Amino acid sequence: MIKQKLVLIGNGMAGVRAIEEVLKINPDGFEVTIFGTEPYPNYNRIQLSKVLQGGTSVSDITLNDWEWYQDNMIRFYPGETVTAINTKTKTVSTDKGRTESYDQLIIATGSNPFMLPLPGADKEGVKAFRNIKDCEEMIEYSKKHKKAAVIGGGLLGLEAARGLLNLGMEVDVIHIFDYLMERQLDRTAGELLQTELEKQGMNFILQKNTAEITGRKHVTGLKFSDGSRIKADLVVMAVGIKPNVALAQEAGIPVNRGILVNDYLETDIPNVFAVGECAEHRGIAYGLVAPLYQQGQVLAKRLCGVRDNGYQGSVLSTQLKVSGVDVFSAGKINEDENTKVYKMYDDWNGTYKKVLIEDGKIAGAVLFGDTKDGNKLFDFIKKGALIEEYLESSQSANSEVNLVASMSDEEIICGCNGVTKGSIVEAIKANGLTTVDQVKGCTNASRSCGGCKSLVSDLLACTLGEYYQADQKEAICGCTTLSRDEVLAEIREKGLTHIREVMNVLEWESDGCSKCKPALNYYLGMINPLKYQDEHEARYVNERMHANIQKDGTYSVVPRMYGGVTTSDDLRKIADVADKYKVGMIKVTGGQRIDLLGVYKEDLPKIWAELDMPSGSAYAKGLRTVKTCVGENFCRFGTQDSIGMGIRLERKFEGLNTPHKVKMAVSACPRNCAESGIKDVGVVGVEGAWEMYVGGNGGTHLREADLLFKFKTGDELVEMIGAFLQYYRESAKYLERTSAWVERLGIDRIREVLSDELMVKEYNNRIDEALSVVQDPWKEAINNKNLLRDLYQNVKVPVETK
Repeated sequence: MIKQKLVLIGNGMAGVRAIEEVLKINPDGFEVTIFGTEPYPNYNRIQLSKVLQGGTSVSDITLNDWEWYQDNMIRFYPGETVTAINTKTKTVSTDKGRTESYDQLIIATGSNPFMLPLPGADKEGVKAFRNIKDCEEMIEYSKKHKKAAVIGGGLLGLEAARGLLNLGMEVDVIHIFDYLMERQLDRTAGELLQTELEKQGMNFILQKNTAEITGRKHVTGLKFSDGSRIKADLVVMAVGIKPNVALAQEAGIPVNRGILVNDYLETDIPNVFAVGECAEHRGIAYGLVAPLYQQGQVLAKRLCGVRDNGYQGSVLSTQLKVSGVDVFSAGKINEDENTKVYKMYDDWNGTYKKVLIEDGKIAGAVLFGDTKDGNKLFDFIKKGALIEEYLESSQSANSEVNLVASMSDEEIICGCNGVTKGSIVEAIKANGLTTVDQVKGCTNASRSCGGCKSLVSDLLACTLGEYYQADQKEAICGCTTLSRDEVLAEIREKGLTHIREVMNVLEWESDGCSKCKPALNYYLGMINPLKYQDEHEARYVNERMHANIQKDGTYSVVPRMYGGVTTSDDLRKIADVADKYKVGMIKVTGGQRIDLLGVYKEDLPKIWAELDMPSGSAYAKGLRTVKTCVGENFCRFGTQDSIGMGIRLERKFEGLNTPHKVKMAVSACPRNCAESGIKDVGVVGVEGAWEMYVGGNGGTHLREADLLFKFKTGDELVEMIGAFLQYYRESAKYLERTSAWVERLGIDRIREVLSDELMVKEYNNRIDEALSVVQDPWKEAINNKNLLRDLYQNVKVPVETK
């Protein structure tokens, strides 16, 4: 059988996808030749922003490596541009003097960046953001210059700005509209996105029309039509793209905005096809990868003689990670007089959902912050589902894995590549797939933008059950393959300062989950306590509310009572609040405090204000309480002042963030009435000394604490507790109790580390630095004899503070 000569002009995503599909249908039917202007194999242009941000190379975003061309016997000419097409002789010519004949020709020349025709646009320092060369040039610029301006507040502009920020530049984003990404988002989502990006360091100049790029030979700034100016050493134009039709136009192939094609991607010239961003189908030139891949599949069937209904156009959807923030939109995004809206806005968690309904059917959607429903909504939009169908499915899918379990086999998991749940499940079962990468290689799911990786992972878990392991390496969660140590190393090395920045730079596979968000919040604060601003929204709900949520939806309020000691005034406050707000139950806790149960959420701020007492942090991943016995001042067996030491420890370490909850106890003698032997840190008084125990747990995983050291003075004890806690803070995994941490490291190793006096002092310096941020109001109160006496006013005994 004689093979047809198939020539592809353009080595981009759409054209090569068409070749991939041809090879699947008829691997022996064509002799394939590909010309690519860039000197690289086929790569993922969507991931260019990661190259610009640093830490990602061309090989990391390569879709088909050099071996792929060889394995499929494709003649590939990288760095060679086709300069002419002769449709009469059926040949193409290149800038290197090569002439190649064809039987079938695919034009996939993509788009060119649109450069505003501004005065000064030809100056040094004006760049586009379209290919690897652009990235390399901007990286070089960042080494010498520090002030950048990005013209364009769409996706491309924001990704360019994020990359330039990572390169250490100050970045202004100029946008002609009054909110960002107006083509994909409504005003609310655009404004939420702006707020998030401003936290990352971007500066936005909205409703500005650039009139001139200033400077002589090199850029010095921008001048706007209203006369205002800004300084800039680098100007990046990211205002859009236009189909690259020059080659086709010169060859006499009909063009409008793009190369005109029918439903089978045929041009008016026999045996000449166009696909991708350069093609115009039914008046639309598509720029998103999903419709371009759909075109590639249709074109492959046409070339291989497979009957098909052709390409019918695409309902556009956008599911993207914009600088670490997930956004989704599909179909109609702005309401009008014919539209009804189902809308949810969670200001606390920073999420927004809007579903647009016409005649009872879902017509469009916009999601911000939480986009896990994006694929489901897109599927409903395409089939014109009733809004009730979505609402019912949302109620039944109350977890990530339940979400994919509830999907039908026809629902799309990977929008970019059109891969359904059914095809992925079939591939998993038929080919024994166990990892996301294996699914990607077999089905193309998650191969492009990567936004569906978490769904693919959930589908693996749902299909394989107990046999699924997300990663052989212990990643901190399913959103990343990175371990705790790798994440900490990257944060330190790259100077990352924000949760979204970490997710973006380290290529998180989703917008984060309830496991990694609190962990990142803790790690960032632990690494740089003086500069990091705690991201309250990343904490668990109990920590955000300063109260423990109960099973009926009410809350439990626990005021702090240092060392279990209170006053009559505080007891009156508690009683008055309990009466006023009709508290369901008042209970004395095991940590020697009073718990107000059955408090309604809306009453929490008023209750805390009227109590005027610090929170007992009964919800905290930090120090919760220091339990004490009555000690030598009252007990005839007591050998030490357990209450004084307990109050001292609780005041010193109050507000400290730790990987998990920390409970302490101080007993005045070996009878251990405060249960010091099952606490994270337990102290036992003996004659003339203190014993320090660590790693105890009185919960479901009962563990007896290990004796760490024995001290003659209270000061030595407090110093060692500080060193121990900081060692735990820096080396434990998030949500790892001291009991598990001590077992993992071994008590002998911990003793060895904390036997180094210099290391103990360094740990104390670092924990004091962390405490200085959370505990400024109490600095002078710590070890204050008068304050301790005030706390003792009910018992009227002298207190010795060492």
